[in-house]
Amino acid sequence: MKKIRVVEVGPRDGLQNEAKVRSLPSTDLVDFRFDYVTALARAGLDDVEAGAFVRADRVPQMAGTDRLLQRLREEAPELWASKRFWTLVPNHRGLDLALKAGAKHISVFTATSDAFNLNNVQMTVEDSLKELRPVISEAKAAGLTVRGYVSTVWGCPYSGHVPPERAHSVTEELLAMGVEEVSLGDTIGVASPRQVEEVLSLFKPGLPLAVHFHDTRGTAIANCLEAIQLGITTVDSSAGGLGGCPYAKGASGNLATEDLLYMLHEMGFSSGVDLEKVCLASDLLEKALSVPLPSRYFKAWKGTANRAP
Repeated sequence: MKKIRVVEVGPRDGLQNEAKVRSLPSTDLVDFRFDYVTALARAGLDDVEAGAFVRADRVPQMAGTDRLLQRLREEAPELWASKRFWTLVPNHRGLDLALKAGAKHISVFTATSDAFNLNNVQMTVEDSLKELRPVISEAKAAGLTVRGYVSTVWGCPYSGHVPPERAHSVTEELLAMGVEEVSLGDTIGVASPRQVEEVLSLFKPGLPLAVHFHDTRGTAIANCLEAIQLGITTVDSSAGGLGGCPYAKGASGNLATEDLLYMLHEMGFSSGVDLEKVCLASDLLEKALSVPLPSRYFKAWKGTANRAP
């Protein structure tokens, strides 16, 4: 039975765009994030992106990530030792904060599109890669695991279509810098299975690649299946389907972890994840946000759970 590794990005990529979370007091926010992250980890998800070391004035939902890691280390030592809790770092300042907080696994990011990068981090793709090189080098020297994200692989909210070769060249450069894995992101949810094949066919088999699809146009699950059939074994997803991108308006909804797991399990793939427990974690999230989550499987699960016997 083929195993698919699921990287849960909801506590970072999902929460970072939620206004309701932004309004919580800092202490309450860290409390909620701790409960949410540990619930996901206890569901069997070995990789959970717990937060980000970014500017609190730009992404206040990620404030207190250092305290979150401290609580995971001190209050859930069995999870801290056995799971990979990832934190996103945008630059050297973010790395310094991650190291100070005791992070063991970090993610870095760039894009295929200069227009997107300029709006996001105020520098071109080439300049961002130059800035990431010493960040990756120092992180690896400190014993950290480094994961790379490439945004706008299948399209940019500002410049539109992106040639597949662009994703290939940026990814190869990140791999040459020493990242352990690169996640290819459909930031605005425009990809189709045919376009997924166009990009993935450019890479040699066996490279450490993952895919990260948004469901803006309802194609995320089909794109995921296409990627798996082409040899991808790592997929990013977000519990409840929460997510988007603060710098790409309308790019709502990551591939929902529940929908992904249901498809995988029904098709005979293994994941090591308990779907029921993921739904319970999403229930915790939905109640905290007071906003219906978009995951189709989660909605069906709620209907079954609430049905009178």
